[in-house]
Amino acid sequence: MTPIRFSPSSLKEGRWYEYLIRFALGGAATVFAGLVSSRYGASIGGLFLALPAIFCASATLIEKHEIRRKREADLAGERRGQMAAAVDSAGAALGALGMLAFAMVFSVTAETSIAAAFIGASLAWLVISMVAWYVRRKTRSVRRGRTEQKGSGSAIVRSR
Repeated sequence: MTPIRFSPSSLKEGRWYEYLIRFALGGAATVFAGLVSSRYGASIGGLFLALPAIFCASATLIEKHEIRRKREADLAGERRGQMAAAVDSAGAALGALGMLAFAMVFSVTAETSIAAAFIGASLAWLVISMVAWYVRRKTRSVRRGRTEQKGSGSAIVRSR
C-alpha cells in the first residue's frame, strides 16, 4: 500500500504562470457556476459548482511536469506524462463518487439538523472515497495478476 504523504518540494516544480493559469481557470469555473445559479436557481447552479474547476489545467500541467522530468534524464517522457495525467483523472473520478455520496446524504438529512447532516455527509464522503479507492486498487492488482499469468509480463509500458 502506498502511503499518503505531503511533499512541499512538488510546489517548486511549477512555474508562476502555471499557478496563474490554474487560478484563472478555477475562478472562471466558479463565476460560470454563479451565473448559472443566478439564472436557473441554486439546484442547477450547484451541479456546475461541483465541476472540478482546476482539473483540466492540473491534468495538462501534470503531463508537462512528467515530460520535463523525463527529458532531463534524456528520455522522451510523453507516455509517462499521459499515464500520470490518467492516474490523476482516475483519482478525480473516485473523488467525484465521494462527493456524490456527500450530496445525497446531505440532501436527505439537512432538514433535521445542519450540523448532523454535515457530519453524516462528510463520513459518507470518506467511506465511499476509501471504498472506491480500495476496489480500484484490488481490481488493478487482479488484472495485473492475470496479465502476468498469461506469460506476457507487465502490459504497462512505464516510459519510452
